[in-house]
Amino acid sequence: MTWAALVLVAAVALGGCAERRDGAGAVTLVIKHAKILGPSDPIPGLLREFERRHPGVTVRSEPLTWTSDEQHQFYVINLDGASPTFDVLMLDVIWVPEFAQAGWLLDLSPWVTREELAPHFPAAVEVATWGGRVWALPWNMNVGVVYYRTDLLAKYGLKPPSTWEALAEQAERVRAGERDARLDGVLWQGKQYEGLVCNVLEHFWGSGAVLLGDDGRVLPEPARAEAALAFMRGLIERGVSPGWVTAGDEELTRRPFGDGRAVFLRSWPYALDLFEADSPVRGRVGMAALPGHAGGAAGAGATGGFHLAVNRRTRHAEAAVALVRYLAGEGAQRALTAAGVALYPTRMALYHDPEIVRTHPQMPRFHDLMLAARPRPVTPYYLMLSTTVQPEFSAALVAVKTPRQALDHARRRLEYMLGGLR
Repeated sequence: MTWAALVLVAAVALGGCAERRDGAGAVTLVIKHAKILGPSDPIPGLLREFERRHPGVTVRSEPLTWTSDEQHQFYVINLDGASPTFDVLMLDVIWVPEFAQAGWLLDLSPWVTREELAPHFPAAVEVATWGGRVWALPWNMNVGVVYYRTDLLAKYGLKPPSTWEALAEQAERVRAGERDARLDGVLWQGKQYEGLVCNVLEHFWGSGAVLLGDDGRVLPEPARAEAALAFMRGLIERGVSPGWVTAGDEELTRRPFGDGRAVFLRSWPYALDLFEADSPVRGRVGMAALPGHAGGAAGAGATGGFHLAVNRRTRHAEAAVALVRYLAGEGAQRALTAAGVALYPTRMALYHDPEIVRTHPQMPRFHDLMLAARPRPVTPYYLMLSTTVQPEFSAALVAVKTPRQALDHARRRLEYMLGGLR
């Protein structure tokens, strides 16, 4: 969700020439990146600094709708065209293998070494590489986390739980003690969209299951996956989560929690700034790693975010690669973080930088959460995989199908489709 994680960001991007030669061989690069809607936009300043360092190169950015699906559609149409229309593009992390296999991205391996990738979080590097090659550079990152009401847990002598089972019990205990019909227990994103896949994957991982195994098998631990999906449905049946979470996305679930009407919330890092800005729960919100499941595995949040890649058809590969490396570098990521725009860096050292921590005291905690994060399946067929399982997961949550039926149908369809693609 990447779209789930960056509500303060509106994506930018397309249309225009990939290069123009103005006068004595000057080159214009076109970059597609996120337009920052926070208190300040550091991107124009970063681009002007790059131009200063590279005389004769001009960089132009052009906006596109911020909707992820529309971005993807526009990229596919334009990248599949005969002539290059842009040089550098911002990609949702789940698109990198798809675009690489399609032959749309420039292989960055001749320019980028594994040592250059080492400062980035492992989960970010994993989705930047595919087939043993480097196709993009990590730019910003998100991770699923759980928020909780510190005042309510303290009132009942509770600490953030390490399992979902304990979390549900705590939510029930607090609600019973508060006797407030407006107070929900656990909010999460159950709408039929990509955010639902992130939530289900996190429960899978916490149960010791995966959607797609390293060997390509679909749902190789069916019993564990079924138990995870049944637990999610059980949250609704028990009243721990309200029934409307099956239509809830990031903002629909964030707002009630921010209004003081929930004990727990599964969401993304961007929400913390909003809770601490001007909300009824200001100063009463804690953040913890997502729990695992009893008898399963440690919890891990799904990653989101964006990477920077180069159009394979660019006529100025050296300049375009230099721009990507510059924007993914420490200085540029530091500027994005300092701007306070809910764009979290992929460079691990910045989470302990004294200057950044002074203004963003939560950064060391986010470092630990990002370090334990897991990417969604890294495959060129991820979008097909996701759109196939979304209605099945949703059917299980709204009790149209049993968890076993939903997973069995998802497995059969995926095995059939993936079998024909391999």
